[in-house]
Amino acid sequence: MSKYEVNEAGFFGAYGGASIPEVLQPRVEELRKCYREIISSENFRKEYDSLLRDYVGRPTPLYLSKALSKVHGCKIYLKREDLNFTGAHKINNAIGQILLARHMGKRRVVAETGAGQHGVAAATVCALMNMSCTVYMGAVDVERQRPNVEKMRLLGANVVAVAKGGGTLTNACDEALNDWCQHPEETYYLIGSAVGPHPYPDLVARMQSVISEEIRRQLLEKEGRETPDYLVACIGGGSNAAGTIFHYLDNEEVKIILAEAGGKGVDTGMTAATLTIGTDGVLHGARSLVIQDERGEAVEPYSISAGLDYPGIGPLHAHLVRSGRAQALPITDDEALDAAYELNRLDGILPALESAHALGALHRLKFRPDDVVVMTLSGRGDKDIATYMEHARQ
Repeated sequence: MSKYEVNEAGFFGAYGGASIPEVLQPRVEELRKCYREIISSENFRKEYDSLLRDYVGRPTPLYLSKALSKVHGCKIYLKREDLNFTGAHKINNAIGQILLARHMGKRRVVAETGAGQHGVAAATVCALMNMSCTVYMGAVDVERQRPNVEKMRLLGANVVAVAKGGGTLTNACDEALNDWCQHPEETYYLIGSAVGPHPYPDLVARMQSVISEEIRRQLLEKEGRETPDYLVACIGGGSNAAGTIFHYLDNEEVKIILAEAGGKGVDTGMTAATLTIGTDGVLHGARSLVIQDERGEAVEPYSISAGLDYPGIGPLHAHLVRSGRAQALPITDDEALDAAYELNRLDGILPALESAHALGALHRLKFRPDDVVVMTLSGRGDKDIATYMEHARQ
């Protein structure tokens, strides 16, 4: 077994597990016992692959940006997850989990969302499969991601604005878990990131691993080799990052760079750089790194990006950084905005604010002329246009 793979107890190294209320233990155990067998079955794979191809629009392109390559003095490839149906990588996981939920006999889905991309993906697949869908979203995020809120409602989802706490992703996760506790029998919790109790971090990583699977094939075609020198991805909870690196975890010649939300700076108190300043703790059912106070309570994070302002991190990524397999780089709001405007100007691509953090990380790294770098463009910037316009006017 890979030393980076989840073990039988549900841990990646020291991180993971399932610290959950008693009422949810049978539901999580039910999922743990069946998920690997179901998602590896021929019938599941056939339907999953078919939907990814014909409904989502995969494979997504691996685009060589000649302009960025010139800026950084190497070859920069962009894995274009922004070209997926619904505008981000989130649909890969949502398609897989809705098929799993149907196989388990569930008819009701709850989900959490920050930037709204997972909420839209969950609402989309629930409409496709004729399932009830309730999406919890922080009240602050509802206001700054209004287009995605309206998309979810048009798709038939019940969008619940959560005003508790800071009104962001952390609070949305809390309420989705509370809902699941109250309706455990009939409900499937469709988690959008590689967080939560085991087996969700492993399940989400496997659903997103189509990204690295395609990167291997596409690099072989374009470069004559399957492996890049660097993989770069933004990280909040960690789903697009998990998908980007999944098939390369054991190849330690491939450098893994995780770009997290530095906010106003890691020393300002206005940050979501969990991998940089977080300490060991438990959040939303798993042991991981958490931005927390001296009492072990999660501290409200900050980021200009609604999808990255989460005070925790997936246990896989905590293990990768603590073991030295991956490097975390906290990218500030300003660095992310500058990188987004640069890509828009050079390539005509407006990235999601989340993806802009990964672009910002490129400027922190020193490359050799023969380096091949693959950066996952996790989503498109339509949802963030108001923020881009606000800052462009300054």
